[in-house]
Amino acid sequence: MKEHFNKRELIETIEPVIENTAMRYGLIPLEIAFEKENNKWFLRIFIYSNDHNVSHLDCENISRSLGDMLDELIPFKYYLEVSSPGLDRKFKSEKEYIIFKDHDVIIKLKNSIPETNLKTLTAKLKDYNQSYGIKVIFENQEITIPMDKIHSTKLNDKIEINKNKEKNDD
Repeated sequence: MKEHFNKRELIETIEPVIENTAMRYGLIPLEIAFEKENNKWFLRIFIYSNDHNVSHLDCENISRSLGDMLDELIPFKYYLEVSSPGLDRKFKSEKEYIIFKDHDVIIKLKNSIPETNLKTLTAKLKDYNQSYGIKVIFENQEITIPMDKIHSTKLNDKIEINKNKEKNDD
């Protein structure tokens, strides 16, 4: 069993395979993590869909489709876990600011910004740009927040649950 390897290189190798497989099912991999816990390696893939809640069937389809391909690329024993990101998951990549454009988010700031004295904002995410940060609509005004001012961002789960509930009531 190969114990020493470059995790970043391994993820760069398997990421296109995971993205292509997810795309075939209309899914987006939000995060791919390779972690060691209790002397066992875990490959965790968090998937998202723009048009439906991620189901057990989605996770099963991705797992089964990836299994043999990943076994060829990963030269040692590992456990594959595929799941939805969950409602309380904080954004972990710039990609998520792009994927969740026009969603309601909760932003925790490191310090208050000039436009508001609050350290926590519930706003609509309108844009992301690597050079200036994010643009949000907060209390009917557009605010730009530099990324270095943000402590964390997550979806506003209460609003997202209500939206899904309304869709299901039709």
